[in-house]
Amino acid sequence: MGAQKKGATARVSEDPEELARHPLQAILLADSFTTKFRPITLERPKVLLPLVNIPMINYTLAWLESAGVEEVFVFCCAHSKQVIDYLESSEWSSEPNFSVTTIESHNSISAGDALRLIYERNVIHGDFVLISGDTVSNMLLTQALQEHKDRRKKDANAIMTMVVKQSKPSPITQQSRLGTDELFMAINPVTKQLLYYEDKAEYSKGFISLDKTLIADNPSVILHNDKQDCYIDICSQEVLSLFTDNFDYQHLRRHFVKGLLVDDIMGYKIFTHEIHSSYAARIDNFRSYDTISKDIIQRWTYPFVPDVLCGSSAIKVESQGTYRASDVTLSRSAQLGSFIFIGQGTKIGNDTKISHSVIGERCTIGSNVTIEGSYIWNNVTIEDGCQLRNAIVCDGVILKSGAVLQPGVILSFKVVVGQQFVVPAYSKVSLLQQPTQQDSDEELEYADSTSGTGEL
Repeated sequence: MGAQKKGATARVSEDPEELARHPLQAILLADSFTTKFRPITLERPKVLLPLVNIPMINYTLAWLESAGVEEVFVFCCAHSKQVIDYLESSEWSSEPNFSVTTIESHNSISAGDALRLIYERNVIHGDFVLISGDTVSNMLLTQALQEHKDRRKKDANAIMTMVVKQSKPSPITQQSRLGTDELFMAINPVTKQLLYYEDKAEYSKGFISLDKTLIADNPSVILHNDKQDCYIDICSQEVLSLFTDNFDYQHLRRHFVKGLLVDDIMGYKIFTHEIHSSYAARIDNFRSYDTISKDIIQRWTYPFVPDVLCGSSAIKVESQGTYRASDVTLSRSAQLGSFIFIGQGTKIGNDTKISHSVIGERCTIGSNVTIEGSYIWNNVTIEDGCQLRNAIVCDGVILKSGAVLQPGVILSFKVVVGQQFVVPAYSKVSLLQQPTQQDSDEELEYADSTSGTGEL
């Protein structure tokens, strides 16, 4: 009874008609508009890549549902048919009080194009959450939403609230160093207004230039380089119309956010909401894929962990952070280290050693194999005596006996590596010819094109 009363009083300040009219909506961008995950994303959209054996988009949708979002519009561009087919055949198509609608476009090359198209469809009717389908979080939205609504009542120009988090430069994995550039933000510590945002500082100069009016207009300003942008935004409807009015706004941060921060005429404002104990991170590159996978296995993302999300299939959590499906065939002499996941129907042979790795479903791993810090997806065959360290191996790959993957190797779908062959460090191997022209997965949204990997 007390809880009900509390809920009722919390809503007194809001217009009850407005609450009835507008269910909480979200726009989920299912295309990252980057090349970071090539060559894998030439064949499968990034949001459907497995993250500890569960498609990435499931983490994002599960969080949106838990956070009270009722309507999600999923914007699909690259490999849109795969995303639409997946969502239609998934449990998300029949969830009560949670509708997932896809919006398809074949010629959008940026987040700006996506938001302009959504504006034309006239489907967003109030404040909405803007997120990409490669984001993992367990934060509660209530407080951030309330802050956003309260600010809007006092100041109609407060059109966006960005979620940020303290960046922890820890060598162990509860880190927020996700392989992205150092980020500089100036924030008013009293109002939490964002005053400056720079993720591409010119380090060679050794200094950052701040407009002196920024100092003059704000009695106190704190410049941070210890914050992580979680890429979870609470936006008012004006955000969509601003993209429509400004066709040079392509990227959410580099064009839109920076554009608003330097625009004195319109007077629009962006604010920040900092989370402390909750988890929020975006899979922007292979390094953050590794970091966030480890965080999930170590249960920092609870309740969004494999044994909860895989409800239907029995996943047992054992000591030392080991997850194992019930029907894994494991040789007695195989040695399983800590923090590993082994999917359904996988077979592991004699004297094989696995540590800090994720093994997918229906994989066949022979004898005397060593796998460290690697991600093996589904239906992979690894013959006797192979060695893998810090590699990503996609569906259907075959490693013949004695093959060695040196650190940083990425093998795309159905690649076959011959007997005793050593794949050099940081090689990317694909059966597909690499495109030379831009496509929708090429436009750079948040990051540059240097991913630190060579081509083989």
